[in-house]
Order: sequence, then C-alpha cells, then structure tokens
Amino acid sequence: MSDWIPDGIDLSKPSAARVYDYYLGGGHNFEVDRVFAERALVAHPFAREMAVINRTFVRRAVQLMVGRGIRQFLDLGSGIPTVGNVHEIAGDSRVVYVDCEDVAVAHTRMILKGSDRATVVHADAARPEDVLRAPETTRMLDFDEPVGVLAATVFHYVPEQHDPFAALERYRDAVAPGSYLAISHLASDGLPAMIEQMAAMMKESRNSIHARPCAEIARMFGDFEMEEPGLAGVAHWQSERPVDAVRHLDVGLLIQAGIGRKPTGRGSSDTG
Repeated sequence: MSDWIPDGIDLSKPSAARVYDYYLGGGHNFEVDRVFAERALVAHPFAREMAVINRTFVRRAVQLMVGRGIRQFLDLGSGIPTVGNVHEIAGDSRVVYVDCEDVAVAHTRMILKGSDRATVVHADAARPEDVLRAPETTRMLDFDEPVGVLAATVFHYVPEQHDPFAALERYRDAVAPGSYLAISHLASDGLPAMIEQMAAMMKESRNSIHARPCAEIARMFGDFEMEEPGLAGVAHWQSERPVDAVRHLDVGLLIQAGIGRKPTGRGSSDTG
C-alpha cells in the first residue's frame, strides 16, 4: 500500500479533505470521494471553481503576511497540501500544518520528509490546546514572535457544541502582537436554499457543515484589525484570477473571507 494511505482507513464515507483535493486536481483521494464529488458537481456546478478561488485566497493571505514580515505559520485544517503548499509559498518560513484527517496527515508527512522548516500535527483544530502544546508546534514556532494563523474553510466543520469561537479566541490569545489571522468560512446569509442543500448532502460524508451568518464569522476575528476589503466574498480576494471572479461573484458570497492583524501593545498568553 502507498505510504500516503494509512492502514485501516475507513473508505465507507467520503472525506471533505479528499474531495477538496480532487477538485484541485490532486491524486490523494479515493473512489468514494470522487463519486461524491461528481454528485456534488451535478447539484452545485460551481464547487470546483470555489475550491480554486478559496485556494487562491490562501495564497494571497500567505503572500500578504510574508510581505509584512511574517516568517512562521500555523495552518489549521490544512487538508491535503497537493496544490500551493504554504511552505512553498512562504519561502524560508517555518510552517506547522494541522489536520485530523488520516490521509491528509500521512501525505503531509510524506512530502515533508527531510524538511527542517515544516512539520505536521495530527490534531483537531477545534482543540487548540492539543495543537499549541504539541511537541511539533513548540519546536517549530516561537510564540514570542508574530505568527500567521490560517483557518481556511475549516471552522464551518465545527459544530456549536465544540465552540469554534472559543477555539479561535485561544489561538488569537496565544500569538504575539503583530500576528495575522486569515479565515474563510461558509456563510449562511447569502444563498440560504443552496446552503441548506449543501448541508444535507454533506451529511453523507464524514464532515457535516455548519454555515454561519457573516456577523458570526466577523466575531471570529475578535478585535484584530481587518485588512481591506474586510470580511468579503472569497472571490473578492483573487489576485491571479484563476477563474472568472465576476461570473462566480454571487456564488463567491457563499464563502466569506478576511485577514486580520493583532493590535500592537498586547501580549500573548502562555501556550504551554
């Protein structure tokens, strides 16, 4: 068996990370994921373009942060880094990937073999203590210096009972002033009928979705100072125009995205 396929993996249900990999043209997915992805495309023909647009947002966020002097990144819910790896975009920066999906972690470990500047933590991003106290995190990241935290399309998989707002507050508290936080999240107040249909379909997978109003997504940034254009449809964040943003602008409102900076003059809390 290939070294990116963990022993005993459950192939009875598709995985959001592997479906996303399929949409991006990656090869680390299974038949169950591809069948689900193609069914989803029948109902939502824009799904592949949205994956590309969201990936472009991640690239834009990393480039902005590097341009502002950030040299270490915490990528929450990193998925399968097949296209546009953060550690490749970020050059000589240090990167900690975090995911709870077995294939995503196994593949990340494979591509990072021999790297002394990037690592992966097998943990749930909604459990910040598991992430922040992981040996890989404490070895790779210095929380006395600014960190770029990426949370792209991850927290809409976290139900209310697991309190995504408290989790993100912990990450915000843990990082030093001058740190950045990038979030993209499925919004419920743009096209509610479409969101309801997507949520029903995702119940067939390992990952249910929990879209939230834009006001709640904005809360996830706390008092971080927002970069222009603020919280906006993810299509607005395109710089390289891999797809027609105008054609997908309405659908682009389904995913809201923003980048915030932690104000200076505030300390970070103890990560240990």
